[in-house]
Amino acid sequence: MQKPINVAKSIKVMDTFDAIKERRSVKHYDPNHKLSEDEIEKLMSLAVLSPTSFNMQNWRFVLVKDPEIRKKIRTASWDQAQVTDSSLLLVICADLKSWKKEPAQYWKDAPKEARDFLVPAMGMFYEGKEQLQRDEAMRSCGIAAQTIMLAAKSMGYDSNPMIGFDPEKVGQLIKLPEDHVITMMMAIGKQVKPAMPRGGQLPLDKVVFTDRF
Repeated sequence: MQKPINVAKSIKVMDTFDAIKERRSVKHYDPNHKLSEDEIEKLMSLAVLSPTSFNMQNWRFVLVKDPEIRKKIRTASWDQAQVTDSSLLLVICADLKSWKKEPAQYWKDAPKEARDFLVPAMGMFYEGKEQLQRDEAMRSCGIAAQTIMLAAKSMGYDSNPMIGFDPEKVGQLIKLPEDHVITMMMAIGKQVKPAMPRGGQLPLDKVVFTDRF
């Protein structure tokens, strides 16, 4: 990849509150539009600033650029057009065993006291807890996905997080490692048709509670 650019200097960046309000799951994209390598690198550079438990950075992002692979993924996604028509297709995955793969690397720049506590604590926290490892994968990738969607919207692009696909077939196409899991896919690009109006938001008093339910 090329060196990152200051996207704020090249395009008008949207206010964060506006990006949250205007972000929608868009299905219809301009198939002729392409993101530049600089724009892709900016998105990924922001994605990896997303928080993860123990700073283990367990997300893995597969940028699907090969048109033939995208066509095959579209077939495994019930022929959803955004898989091939969007400017960028991401398969957002997680390494379920990242917590034990050189854990010291996640804390190499931390003070020695923090390293000495956190590095061994990772193993004690996750060892033998398969469900927790999977839960952590979903949490980490969900946070990163929202970062990407808001960053894309701020840059003037739309996105669509997707679970409508056969994960086993997509995993085969991207050669997913055995100890990894696919959490979702995401299409990003220039919309040619806006999302339908919001279906209806629940009022805050149905979803927000103070101290207890």
